[in-house]
Amino acid sequence: MARGSGTPGRDAADKASDAAEDASNSKGLEVAARAGYVAAGVLHILIGLIALGLARGGSGEADQSGAMGQLVGSPGGTLLLWFCFIGCIGLALFQLSEVFFGAKGLSDKDKLKARAKSGGQAAVYAAIGVTFGRYALGGSSDSSSSASSMSASLMSNPAGTALLLAVGVGILVVGGYFVYSGATRHFLKNLTGLPSGRAGTAVVVLGIVGYIAKGFALGVLGVLIVVATVTNNPEQSTGLDGALKSVRDQPFGVWLLGAVALGLMAYGVFMAVRSKYQRM
Repeated sequence: MARGSGTPGRDAADKASDAAEDASNSKGLEVAARAGYVAAGVLHILIGLIALGLARGGSGEADQSGAMGQLVGSPGGTLLLWFCFIGCIGLALFQLSEVFFGAKGLSDKDKLKARAKSGGQAAVYAAIGVTFGRYALGGSSDSSSSASSMSASLMSNPAGTALLLAVGVGILVVGGYFVYSGATRHFLKNLTGLPSGRAGTAVVVLGIVGYIAKGFALGVLGVLIVVATVTNNPEQSTGLDGALKSVRDQPFGVWLLGAVALGLMAYGVFMAVRSKYQRM
């Protein structure tokens, strides 16, 4: 039977599906999604700056809440928070559309991987966008305290402990993938139209340094979560801020934290550049 000649209910569903796919391919959504990469870049640059301050003996929270808190009250900070909110939500919607309409021409196995990856990224950017929106509206949050509280809640029962252990191992795996992507330049497959010469080389170097630094930071975070779970000590699970401060407290940790901070800033700049060259 030809499409459009079925029951009214099926016709309506087909039209809704076509409208959703058209929206996912719209220029407006693409622009918003690219703005999401800029928002992620801003976030990483701010976290890197705070981490660099910690390496130099300063104070602060080197995580999402600390970075967004830096924008509150600063000139143009509220406007930037709203920009980042719109960008992250736009990128989350774009990734969600990829779950339903992307991965065309791939094998069933590769489609499942691509859709799972897009779904995970949609959830991550949606969560970051909501946090940007909360700060833009005058609210706040404490990532470290939230991480500890959630860990304590999960550790109160065997199923929660198993889940938390799986989360820690999962973050370790993601961190390892970031290091691998940076070391092998695997991230370049997502980019198109890179300039030649020094400009293109600079983008590649930023990606290599940034991916490896972020992978290292995620690796430390994953280790802390696993250790906190095994020792039943939720106070050790304090999110990214706690992970970076634990690096600082190690021998030569100040220098290592400084290097990671610069790497996170490089990743932030790379993400901003990525907004232009990302294959959509």
